[in-house]
Amino acid sequence: MRKDVAFKAVLFLFFAILCILVLIPFYAVALASFKPGGDLVRNGLNLSFDLSRMSLNNYVFLFTGSHSYFTWFFNSVFLTIVQVVLTLFVSAAVAYGFSAYEFRGKNFLFICVLLIMMVPFEILLLPLYKLTNDLGLMNTYSAIVLPGIAGAATIFFFRQYLSGIPREIIAAGRVDGASEYGIYMRLILPIMKPSFAAMAILNGMNSWNNFLWPFMVLSDSNKYTLPIGLKTLLTPYGNNYDLLIVGSFFSIIPIFVLFMAFQKYFIDGMTAGAVKG
Repeated sequence: MRKDVAFKAVLFLFFAILCILVLIPFYAVALASFKPGGDLVRNGLNLSFDLSRMSLNNYVFLFTGSHSYFTWFFNSVFLTIVQVVLTLFVSAAVAYGFSAYEFRGKNFLFICVLLIMMVPFEILLLPLYKLTNDLGLMNTYSAIVLPGIAGAATIFFFRQYLSGIPREIIAAGRVDGASEYGIYMRLILPIMKPSFAAMAILNGMNSWNNFLWPFMVLSDSNKYTLPIGLKTLLTPYGNNYDLLIVGSFFSIIPIFVLFMAFQKYFIDGMTAGAVKG
């Protein structure tokens, strides 16, 4: 009994320290958002709490100043929602096909999915850029959304999750006269809620923080996403650190809201998706 209590105490202490280490950068950015931008240039991000140097001026400028921050912000919100919804819908359908049906070349195609997961995106940049240009999709949101709607990692996760669902559910639906589409929509999708929540958070974070590919295909500043817009605040002719630091801190809010909205299912989805049926 004492060993169990000691082990739990050590484990709790370990995770408490880990949690503090993770929160320190957020604390530093939160403090910096209340300080003049010049302090960031002189002292960098730090944990000093100087009340005399802190004010709400950066937040006032964020909400009332003349800038394009909220244009970039809502562009990112729109793209993240569209990309997450399409990725979950397409990837879940593909994964269901791998899990529920037997067809020629099934194992080969699934191996291809696994191989794609091993290829760094940077290797695909040049051919993907050429293809996007040939299709006339440059400087459009379609160029950002389309390459990722059948995510290999998301397909693999859903397939592993579905492998743990009894096949008798599908067989019972067929016996009751449900169509294949009806089985998928009415029986399978409700069971997949935890996995959808987990993948919504992970894909949402990836989409929200995506910088390199949107930076390559977008040229209109009114279409910039938030990471690109924040990058434009740093130029050889002048740096707007006041807006940069408060804008960076404010950009955390959507991901926090996304996690809070789906946290109920997140752990269940990650655990079940890791079990191979």
